[in-house]
Amino acid sequence: MAFLKTTYKRNRTAFMSIAQEPLCRRHRVSEMPLFSKDGDITIGGIFSLHDNFVTVKPTFNDKPEPLNCKGLNVYEFQTVAAIMFCLEQINNNTDLLPGVSLGYKIYDSCSSMPMAMSAAMALVNGNEETWDALQSILYLLVNIMFASLSCLQISHTATCACLSNRKEYPSFFRTIPSDFFQSRTLAKLVKHFGWKWIGAIRSDNDYGNGGMATFLQEAQNEGICVEFSESIYRTYPREKFLKTVDVIKKSSAKVIVAFSSSADLAILVKELLIQNVTGLQWIGSESWVSSVNLAKPVNYRVLGGAIGFIISSAVIPGLKEFFLNINPSKSPGWNELWENIFNCTFATQDKAANINPCTGSESLQGINHVFMYLSELRIINNVYKAVYSIAYALHDLLMCRDGQGPFANKTCANQKNIQPWQLLHYMNKVHFITKSGENVYFDENGDSVARYELVNWQLTEDGTVKYITVGLYDVPKTNESSRVDYSGNCFIPVSVCSESCHPGTRKAAQKGRPNCCFDCIPCADGEIKYKSNYLRDLCILKDTEFLAYEEIMGEILALFSLFGACVTLGIAAVFFIHKDTPIVRANNSELSFLLLFSLTLCFLCSLTFIGRPTDWSCLLRHTAFGITFVLCISCVLGKTIVVLMAFRATLPGSNVMKWFGPVQQRLSVFAFTSVQILICTLWLTIVPPFPYKNLKSSTEKIILECDLGSVVAFYAVLGYIGFLSIICFVLAFFARKLPDNFNEAKFITFSMLIFCAVWITFIPVYVSSPGKYTVAVEIFAILASSFALLFCIFIPKCYIILLKPENNTKKHLMGKNQLNNFQL
Repeated sequence: MAFLKTTYKRNRTAFMSIAQEPLCRRHRVSEMPLFSKDGDITIGGIFSLHDNFVTVKPTFNDKPEPLNCKGLNVYEFQTVAAIMFCLEQINNNTDLLPGVSLGYKIYDSCSSMPMAMSAAMALVNGNEETWDALQSILYLLVNIMFASLSCLQISHTATCACLSNRKEYPSFFRTIPSDFFQSRTLAKLVKHFGWKWIGAIRSDNDYGNGGMATFLQEAQNEGICVEFSESIYRTYPREKFLKTVDVIKKSSAKVIVAFSSSADLAILVKELLIQNVTGLQWIGSESWVSSVNLAKPVNYRVLGGAIGFIISSAVIPGLKEFFLNINPSKSPGWNELWENIFNCTFATQDKAANINPCTGSESLQGINHVFMYLSELRIINNVYKAVYSIAYALHDLLMCRDGQGPFANKTCANQKNIQPWQLLHYMNKVHFITKSGENVYFDENGDSVARYELVNWQLTEDGTVKYITVGLYDVPKTNESSRVDYSGNCFIPVSVCSESCHPGTRKAAQKGRPNCCFDCIPCADGEIKYKSNYLRDLCILKDTEFLAYEEIMGEILALFSLFGACVTLGIAAVFFIHKDTPIVRANNSELSFLLLFSLTLCFLCSLTFIGRPTDWSCLLRHTAFGITFVLCISCVLGKTIVVLMAFRATLPGSNVMKWFGPVQQRLSVFAFTSVQILICTLWLTIVPPFPYKNLKSSTEKIILECDLGSVVAFYAVLGYIGFLSIICFVLAFFARKLPDNFNEAKFITFSMLIFCAVWITFIPVYVSSPGKYTVAVEIFAILASSFALLFCIFIPKCYIILLKPENNTKKHLMGKNQLNNFQL
């Protein structure tokens, strides 16, 4: 980690950090900082300017020797130069931090955690002379201390998703995307290419384990199966790497996703080369897929064609010119890099070492060295954004830009006591656009927006390995959408556990294996959903058939249903307007209105039979029909019984009507209907109807219909309706010749005769009708029986009410003369 220290006018201190991998160098720690420049505000950083460190074993009772460094890390020197470039630009900018100069102190940790923590302590304490060898426990103590001080830390390379936890790292920011986004991106990439069967390799550390865990979860959501998941680490014994190689050799997966560091994967690749394990498609995380050290021709045999996501590059105007002006005469910290670039040495007391002395005036112009490779500014661009983010946050803090900061209502620009927690408030609000047009801001977790380039390893004509950009992945600020654009022309292998089943076969799961693995077995009769085309050279989907509203038959039946409902409502309106007239009152107006209501429902329930069958329509079809028709027949039955009881009540000494008054009529209707409701409830609870694709009735099409679920329940519903209809018909038949115009039994008899005839005819036609015509027959039966009841019972009364009002009198209804009168 690289921590930053800021000192304002050298009086008070605030702390920031640019977090990165542990750092190192060959110089003794007490010689730090390696680079420094004074300023009103000093930014301090710690970087891995050397790759390794060695320790001198102390003798007994001797004081431990300080750590020493070796192995120059040129890329880290590029980072240091980029920081210097950014600070020089900021200091020369009159709009950003006017009147305030930024300085720096750069430390070298030699890739040693103890040295990195010692550097951090020096930054916090302002004391560079406390560089003894430290115990690892200091790392935890420094983190606790930084958390308590709310010291700002900003990283350009730390990608661990764990750092997005705001509770544990409230002051951490980064300009590189979190591994959380990269893991999800890799899963989308695998899905994009149609790979369903893959292997997984990960580094056994926080980076690999955390990133792979997110990837595996996302892969599972995308329907991707993982055959194996192996961990590797550079300190593992060779036997562990050989075991992983053996797993890869025995695997049937042709695609391997590796979430690993380049150092760990390099050891595995070496073993794969020895055993000649090639021909696999590797998908890489950013840590290794963009590694120059790993992208070598010798490794191309194993990793050739690898693809993966790396952070986006950018153009930074003026950076190359700044690099060309770097000179060791301005800072001795560049001496070692200078010696490496020009293969020379600076003057020393050892004359033998001065064979090719460095003058310090050598020019970097035209030099072919890694330090001058500035064509793809990926990490450097993150450094650029990190430094400028601090500058903009400082600017807003000193100017009290939003009026809500710690210096609100004060003269912020004159403050000389900048505290770390004050800067955090403004860091959360940083939002600026770089000169290359890139938006820079941080979300609620301190993360920057994820934007990656999809690269493909390709072998160039000169025999070198290059990763070529072939696509993009961009997550916008809203995080509502993302995309993978692929423009590559490379060969894309197939990686599936089982090949797709051919026409005429179906999938059968393999016991104990993922759902991506299956056997293909012949389809049974009626299971195939495809048919051959006219030329019999291609399988095409069968047509689906159901009674739709869009076809003529569906439209006609729907119109008749709505027409019947409207006529019923119209008759109800007529009866309501003339509810006090003798003909309405004499014919049991309460049951009449209930009968009209139930007939309206009968007409409307036929609409549930039209359209594509769904779960709800299948549940409603027969149950709604059964209940409404029983309610209808119950009302007719009640009216018939009233007619019979009314005649018996006219006989001398009869007192029967007191047993069949309005209350008893309501109870009888409720009792008859409750039986049907109970039957339907049991039907829906035990074996309810459901949508069904009928593949057996026709070889040319798929019939969409509602499976009854329980045939017994269906016929129980029809049987109960039939039972009540027969009783009603018999009673009405006996009452058809009763005297008085009051008698409506003849019309009830006729209506029930039509009703029973329709449903007796319905059963054989229903059974024999194919496809959608089965539903049409059922709708026709519902409409015919409903119209029969409506017209036979109510049309004669409406005729008297509307066209013969002179007959709508009590005298006429009770008269004995039946000539030229309707028997109602």
